Amino acid sequence: MPAYAVIGGQWGDEGKGKVIDYLAGQSDCVVRYAGGNNAGHTVVNEHGEFQLHLVPSGICWPGVTGIIGNGVVVNPQVLLGEIAGLEERGIDTGRLYVSDRAHVIMPYHILLDELQERARGRSAIGTTGQGIGPAYVDKTSRDGIRVGDLLDGERLPDRLIAAVETKNKVITGVYGGEPVDADEMLALCREWGDRLRHRVCATEQMVQDLLDQGKRVLLEGAQGTLLDLDHGSYPYVTSSSPSIGGAITGLGINPQSIEGVVGVFKAYSTRVGGGPMPTEMHGTAGEELREKAHEYGTTTGRPRRVGWFDAVAARYSRQINGFTGMVLTRLDILDGMQDVKICVGYKVGDQPVERFPANTALLEECEPIYEKMPGWTEPTASATQPEQLPANALAYVRRIEQLVGCDAQIISTGPSREETIAINRVIH
Repeated sequence: MPAYAVIGGQWGDEGKGKVIDYLAGQSDCVVRYAGGNNAGHTVVNEHGEFQLHLVPSGICWPGVTGIIGNGVVVNPQVLLGEIAGLEERGIDTGRLYVSDRAHVIMPYHILLDELQERARGRSAIGTTGQGIGPAYVDKTSRDGIRVGDLLDGERLPDRLIAAVETKNKVITGVYGGEPVDADEMLALCREWGDRLRHRVCATEQMVQDLLDQGKRVLLEGAQGTLLDLDHGSYPYVTSSSPSIGGAITGLGINPQSIEGVVGVFKAYSTRVGGGPMPTEMHGTAGEELREKAHEYGTTTGRPRRVGWFDAVAARYSRQINGFTGMVLTRLDILDGMQDVKICVGYKVGDQPVERFPANTALLEECEPIYEKMPGWTEPTASATQPEQLPANALAYVRRIEQLVGCDAQIISTGPSREETIAINRVIH
């Protein structure tokens, strides 16, 4: 049985948590492949509302295996707290596993994240301060501590002491911060290892075994394609690859095993942190849309920047990932608007910009070219069938499909599982 990937098509926060929770009911396993606890997925179901940061969003379905893959950077303290919170609410986490190859976010990574962002001043990227970037830096420089190392009582002390010595030189010498204590770090790592030992395994083999057994595996993306380290609006990006390439390397699966790649898009655009956003709304219109949609970060609580749907960026995202279909979320937020707009192109002065530019300075200069469409007064909220949508709302969806270049398989009309229009089956 092949795997199916669910990937954010914009700057993250597209509602992937709801989509994955919905699709997990048709799956045997849900696997996170990139990012860390800087990602926040909101899930609303019969058990209540959950804010998930590391645990895969299919955890609420009985019998569904949850896997945190090798491409994820794991803060064990956050993970253990999330597990405890789920179990307190009656959610079974006995089928949750963590890759022994996943890298650990240490307290010194969080400290470095804060110090580095402060040092950037007005050029700050807008990180979540969770230590994600510094953990990936250590992974790349081969100085990282992996989850499997937490179980290695003999080799862990030497590796950790060397890492702490190096980090303290940077913390104190470059940023003037307070050094971290190696003994405290070692005690913490041993505690984490003891508490996570029964969950740690070679998840790449586990995923492959599930696929070989004909099980349905759902690949859960975090953040969005436009925040991809390689393909996003660099340097205002995350430190991993939320796109389809990250799914392959972040889980250790081969490309042939992926049958479908579904892009999740909001019916408008949002972005957290710095960086260009051509369709951003300013003033009263932006504030009203933000408050109506309650666009505040799940992890940080920061207000999200909001704007009209950007079809140029969405089409680029579809090309990068090879989307076989898309999910459109939060259509109901546009209910009651007299007019709605879609960005169909960019221009700089009188010159058209044909595609989403790699040059961030150029993207900053881009002005959106809008196509205006009539809005709708009838509600779309909680609709479960396409025929329940107002004609103008359906026309808006169809126009987005044309501009992006793939069909909508699901339309989300609210936060709960039931508030979903399933047009075409995603998982077969």
